[in-house]
Amino acid sequence: MAKTIIEVRKNPNENNTSILRRFSRKIQESGIIRKVKRARYNIRKESKLKQKKSALKRMTRRREIEHLRKLGKMVTK
Repeated sequence: MAKTIIEVRKNPNENNTSILRRFSRKIQESGIIRKVKRARYNIRKESKLKQKKSALKRMTRRREIEHLRKLGKMVTK
């Protein structure tokens, strides 16, 4: 996400609450909060290599379990 710089300078005879209000309005108008909330729970996809490795692990583990079942060392539910 690109960095956005928002700057609010204090005008003469301006109190802190109005500065904060102006800053909050500029933040809302820029859409930063919406972008952050949207990307908050975004989960990256696994790479193809990682998917293949996990599939191979599952296949070998299933073969081992099946082998143990045939030998009678593992009880089926």
